[in-house]
Amino acid sequence: MPFVTFPARLQSKAAMSYAVLFPGQGSQYVGMGADLFDARPDLLIEQADEALGWSLRDICLDGPEEELTRTERAQPALFAIAFALWDELARRLRTRPAGAAGHSLGEYTALTAAGAFDFATALRVVALRGTAMASAADAEPSSMAALIGATVETAGEVASSRRQAGGRLWVANLNAPGQVVVAGGAADIEWLQREGRTLGLRRVVPLKVAGAFHSPFMASAQAELAAGLATVVPGPPEFPVWSNVSAAPVAVAEIPELLARQVVAPVRFSDTLDGMAEQGIRTFVHVGPGDVTAGMARRTVPGADALVVNDLISIDEAIRKLEGDEEEGP
Repeated sequence: MPFVTFPARLQSKAAMSYAVLFPGQGSQYVGMGADLFDARPDLLIEQADEALGWSLRDICLDGPEEELTRTERAQPALFAIAFALWDELARRLRTRPAGAAGHSLGEYTALTAAGAFDFATALRVVALRGTAMASAADAEPSSMAALIGATVETAGEVASSRRQAGGRLWVANLNAPGQVVVAGGAADIEWLQREGRTLGLRRVVPLKVAGAFHSPFMASAQAELAAGLATVVPGPPEFPVWSNVSAAPVAVAEIPELLARQVVAPVRFSDTLDGMAEQGIRTFVHVGPGDVTAGMARRTVPGADALVVNDLISIDEAIRKLEGDEEEGP
């Protein structure tokens, strides 16, 4: 069940004007959530440490960076911090979002924010996901690279051509126009860096990740995650949550299947943002460490207003912009 509900009497047309976005792995940094551990020890110390079996506070605030960036640590840490921020924001919102989405890991935060999972259950699933993806990445050398300035079509053609030549390369993230990420074997990423100019790519930027996420390299993680999700019964989201796999709002019955498929399928984040825009959403609120999804929203949706809530102080400004300073009416 959701931590915060939005009374029906407070709903208005303004509620249709914004969506909340949650970041994925890569947004973590040592010191994140420093203001939240004192504000929400119920979530971030009591429930989190029991679910994880290790101190979330120690990892987030003290690191070291090498430990926090490990997939099995970064994913639950980011989920917990982003959800705690959302819960603090939601306590002050008078209107529910028109939709929510998360980038990769962030989809779990979006679903939990909408009440499909409770915090402790989602955190345990996220911990399983991180561990399974780390194990899959350790199985053989693989990585990811951003193709700056490339279209989805160009990236798909390059990846397909490489596979036809015996390589292993797939489109993994559709982040925003001109921001496409591919995933593949270590040799394939090296080939891409070497031949990028010849292939018509403006820039190939290798990413500092543990493996080829959102590609067939994660098949073993998909199987483990599917087994874990089979033991969880999600509830209906209180507001629409858009799937990375389908780039459309999810039905409650398809949540487990889509989450399991997500680790081997491309993250269709730009398609999701386009779909939200088609529904009339022009304001997006990044909730969690960093501001990466706000940047994606600005690049994808012309004229988008992208707000950032990445600490407790920034909540005040977000509330003011979303709902104004008027007092609640009778």
